[in-house]
Amino acid sequence: MTHQKRVDVLGVSIDPANMEQAAGAIRQLLDQGQKGFICMVGVHGVMEAQRDPDLAAIYDAATLMLPDGMPTVWVGHWQGFGEMRQVTGPDLMLEIFRRPEFSTVRHYLYGGKAGIAEELKQSLTRRFPHAQIVGHYTPPFRDLNVQEWESLRAEIQRLKPDIIWVGISTPRQEKFMYHALAGLDTTLMFGVGAAFDYHTGRIKDAPEWVKTIGMQWLHRLIQDPRRLMARYLRNNPAFVGKIILQLLRGRSPEIQRPAIVEQREYKLAIKTVKHSRR
Repeated sequence: MTHQKRVDVLGVSIDPANMEQAAGAIRQLLDQGQKGFICMVGVHGVMEAQRDPDLAAIYDAATLMLPDGMPTVWVGHWQGFGEMRQVTGPDLMLEIFRRPEFSTVRHYLYGGKAGIAEELKQSLTRRFPHAQIVGHYTPPFRDLNVQEWESLRAEIQRLKPDIIWVGISTPRQEKFMYHALAGLDTTLMFGVGAAFDYHTGRIKDAPEWVKTIGMQWLHRLIQDPRRLMARYLRNNPAFVGKIILQLLRGRSPEIQRPAIVEQREYKLAIKTVKHSRR
C-alpha cells in the first residue's frame, strides 16, 4: 500500500484497502520484484491469532493484510477508513486473473484436495485464455517432509512463477507461506483459503447483498454445517464480545507497520523429520 497506517482489529493490523488499492499494491510489488506474502483476514483469522502467538507474529510480518470479512471492514470504517472494502481471497484471485496488467504474470496453484488444483487450472484457463498457469501441486494434509519440500522447491525453481496461490485454510496456509517463501523462487504468495473450492464449483459464492450485510458466514454454514458449525460457535460470539469492548474503550491508535518484512528460512521440513522420530 502507498500508506502504512493499518486498522486495529483486536490487535491484528489490517490494511484499510479496497480492491483497486490492493491490485495496485500487488502490481507494484511484482514490478519491484519484492518478495512477500499476502493474507486475507476475517473473523476466523483474527480469533485464531488471539489463541496462537505464532499466527499473530506471522500476521505482523505479512506484506499485505487484506480485509476478508465485513466485520473487519466495519471496524475500519469506525476507525476512520471510509474507503475500506471487503477483499476476499476468491474475489482477489479472479481480479488478478481478469486484469490486463497482470496478463504476463506466471501463476502456480498450491492446495485443494486431490484433483482440485488441476480442475482449477482448467477452469481459470477457459475463463481467462491469456492466463499463464505454469504448474500446480496438491499437498498432503500435514507438513511437507524433506523429500516433498525439496521436490516442490526444485519444481518452483524450474517453473519460476511470479505468484503462488495457496489454498490450504487458516492457519496452515499462513504458516506455510511465512516459512516457505524465502526458499522458493517466486515473488508473491497469496493465502486464499477456500478459493480453490469456490472456483471449481464445490462451494457456491454468496450474492453480493449477503456479503454486504456481513452474512457470508451463514451462507457458507448452510452449505457445510458439519465442518463449520464448531468454528462459528467458537469464534463469532467471542469476536462480537471482544470487539464491543474495543469499541467501548474508544478508537484504537492506527498501527504503523513497515510495508515489507524480511522472511525467515523454511523450517517445516525439519519439524516434520522430528515428528517422524517420535
